[in-house]
Amino acid sequence: MEFQNLKFEKVDSVGIITLNRPETNNALSKSLLDEMNSLLVSIAASREMKVIIIRAAGKNFCAGHDLRELTGENINVFNSVFSTCSEMMLRLQRIPQPVIAQVQGIAIAAGCQLVAACDLAIAEEEARFGTPGVNLGVFCSTPAVSIVRSVGRKRALEMLFTARLISALEAEQWGLVNRVVPAEKIEAETMALACQIAKASLSCLAIGKKAFYTQVNLSDMAAYDHASNVIVNNFFTEDGREGVTAFLEKRKPVWKNR
Repeated sequence: MEFQNLKFEKVDSVGIITLNRPETNNALSKSLLDEMNSLLVSIAASREMKVIIIRAAGKNFCAGHDLRELTGENINVFNSVFSTCSEMMLRLQRIPQPVIAQVQGIAIAAGCQLVAACDLAIAEEEARFGTPGVNLGVFCSTPAVSIVRSVGRKRALEMLFTARLISALEAEQWGLVNRVVPAEKIEAETMALACQIAKASLSCLAIGKKAFYTQVNLSDMAAYDHASNVIVNNFFTEDGREGVTAFLEKRKPVWKNR
């Protein structure tokens, strides 16, 4: 696939997406969002990739939406931008592969939303996160959706009301990122995490990821009902049977990813 705003490469079973608009601090233009949605559709259909990393060119991860596209009078343009962005954020959760954000510099507004929408995140020590929309008179309502699901109500509202940029350490303590590492180690640490996950069966990862996001918003009883049904059926997949058999036979499983 040809891209103007992204780069994509595959290293073994890890797919790496690079936001490639460093001159705008990787602002999420409509064309970038369209390219990302198309790429994620292709990735979801692939059996060659087990894990996806999202990273960015330049010194900053993502400065949010491209505000130059949000200055006109045509409300349909605004609706198109935000619906396309929401589609992309949801698609990150719906693709079968786990997605890891690799964050450097700033991740603000929709850029912070992107970090929160990914399944996992690793940040460099100098990374900063925030939702500064109130400074512009436009509340970060859509970023709030992903962020509150990562950090909880009180912390999300502090970010949203104050526009304060939180440190990488705070982001880790609050649950927005999984770990914080020195800048020179972030690429290696992110790839190591991806490779550790990629040892698993893609079928198992896909079943588990889908079930996780389904049950997390259910009541406890409904969540257990759903999860019980999922895990029973998981045992009857080819890789489920292979994994149990391999464990009992004290050997490494040979995954077929189905």
